[in-house]
Amino acid sequence: MMPRIPVPAVLVWAATRALLLLCVLKVITVPGPDVTSDVSVIYRNWYGVLRTGTFPLDDVTWQYPPAAAGAILSPALLPFLSYATAFFVLALLADALTFGLLVYAGGRPGRSWRGAWVWVAGVPLLGPTAYARYDVMVTAVAVAALLAGARHPRVMGALTGLGALLKVWPLLLLLGTRRGRVTRVSWGSAALTSGALVVAFAAAMPGALDFLTSQRDRGTEVESLGALVFHVARQFGWPGSVGLNYGSMEFLGPYVNVVSVVAQVLTMLAFAWLLMWRLRARAWAPGTLADAAFVAVLLFTTTSRVISPQYMLWLTGLAAVSTVFSASRMTPPACLVVAASLVTFLEFPLGFGHVVYGDGLGLALILVRNGLLVAASLTAAGRLWRQTVTEPRTREQAPPPRAARDETLLTS
Repeated sequence: MMPRIPVPAVLVWAATRALLLLCVLKVITVPGPDVTSDVSVIYRNWYGVLRTGTFPLDDVTWQYPPAAAGAILSPALLPFLSYATAFFVLALLADALTFGLLVYAGGRPGRSWRGAWVWVAGVPLLGPTAYARYDVMVTAVAVAALLAGARHPRVMGALTGLGALLKVWPLLLLLGTRRGRVTRVSWGSAALTSGALVVAFAAAMPGALDFLTSQRDRGTEVESLGALVFHVARQFGWPGSVGLNYGSMEFLGPYVNVVSVVAQVLTMLAFAWLLMWRLRARAWAPGTLADAAFVAVLLFTTTSRVISPQYMLWLTGLAAVSTVFSASRMTPPACLVVAASLVTFLEFPLGFGHVVYGDGLGLALILVRNGLLVAASLTAAGRLWRQTVTEPRTREQAPPPRAARDETLLTS
């Protein structure tokens, strides 16, 4: 029997992805900074260095785990295309793989195609940035890991270990694994996979572990939640400035270090809350693994010193997996993430000059986008807690039904 296919979603996916390709190939010009320069210049230069058998040792913009080299070198698989064109084609294929996984999962009993629609809508709303960074490839690995998680914990662990060596954040997927055998198997598989990859890269290429210290001196990036402090302070004469630092536009000046430390404290508090949730959770539904991953990455992204536009791809992919499950309560925060993706496109690349300059429009765009992320984080965290902690505890403490009490009295 042929599986059902959501034809409207397929048609919309094809149309929007064709539009994205036309944008990154510059058939259609998008106003603002050229978002494809990261691929055609930065990635292309890294490609030349990596092919020599070493990581970019003296380049402060290289801040990635060692398996990221695979993503940067991947255009070599299509030698008949230019580097940038090959990269964009591979990004499209990663997008297609993610969409296919969500469609397949959504057609199974107890599942929904809402997740496929979240992915269909969320990615193009981010604009050409979606294909001009390797994050779409990392997100494909994370989506595959979560969809494999409940039934194949060893596969999930291996994919999570690979994802963590591509861009670290997929490690957070493990926070929602069911306690017991699933946790032991998936965490062990992740540790073995990531450990083997680290050893292999460290033995083969100098600089494999430099990413561990590469971002310790980063400041507060202009699009982050903490940046709102300085966006507002500039209206009242704050003497600092905005400059290129570690490959992104960051605030430089008085009190930046303080705000950066506060952001890191908020991230640690978010991690502490997640650990408390894991210890107190009483019920694991089929979608709990995906819900917990979505909440974890939302909290870490929102509190981060840096919120680059491509981070929205991570959230869109995880929101899509959460909403694949028919019983999921994550539809409202998923919609907030999709809305935040649209506002992200409005602030980068379209309104990035306003953001850097710090005028009223730039402040409004950052305030709205980050407000949506905060709302999504609080909403998703609250729903996860109620579904897995509060409601199960209430059911356990509730008195038995009257009929059951009467039967107990008659037999006593």
